Amino acid sequence: MKEFDISQGWYWLLIGAVVSYLLGCFNFAVLISKIKHDDIRKAGSGNPGAMNISRRYGLKVGLINFACDALKGVIPVLVAYFVFRDYYFAGTQVIVSDFLRYFFALFALLGHVFPVTMKFKGGKGISTTIGLLWCSIACETWWFVFIGLALFILLFVYVGFTEWGSMGSLIGVAGFTIWQAVIFTLRYADLLANVYVVITFMILLALNVLTWGAHHKNLYQLMAGEEHHTSLKKMLKKKKAK
Repeated sequence: MKEFDISQGWYWLLIGAVVSYLLGCFNFAVLISKIKHDDIRKAGSGNPGAMNISRRYGLKVGLINFACDALKGVIPVLVAYFVFRDYYFAGTQVIVSDFLRYFFALFALLGHVFPVTMKFKGGKGISTTIGLLWCSIACETWWFVFIGLALFILLFVYVGFTEWGSMGSLIGVAGFTIWQAVIFTLRYADLLANVYVVITFMILLALNVLTWGAHHKNLYQLMAGEEHHTSLKKMLKKKKAK
């Protein structure tokens, strides 16, 4: 393992944050709807994201959108992991990639939710957040990808029975976050007061605040019984936009 002195390598954080944000600004839902000569922002809930795309064009197209948005979180995580996994912060035992993969991914999520290219009115971040969390956990232990897949399937089952798409998505984000938090708590049990560890946990919290906050209208509608129902059966049958 090599030492990483942040006072000398701070520019890596700046470069990673800017590139990740710009990556997050690219909205695949808008691109897909334009290809179909439509504007997803004027259909359904108006959200340019995978769930609204699924309701509009069907589950197959929605899953393609989900995968593309998830990649916006996956790419910064993989870059941070493979570049910095053999480094630890100078004077500590904290692995640099444990911190930077979430630091970079946070800016990718900010770019998705608040894209400068769309006047800061983007998607709600579920796909990007699940992608970055899932990848962050699985990049160290490859077979964790199958546990994540099992959790993802359970979410589909939940949405299929309840038709509460937004709540199912938020539960997924919270579940992956708790999983990662447990791993880091066990790994840094003797270093929980370290500034890098504390900030990493704060970033995990910020990811949830961003995604849950972006869904505040959905939560109000859910409590009022007015939430848009997400029928997987209708998505499977839908072949084209009405």
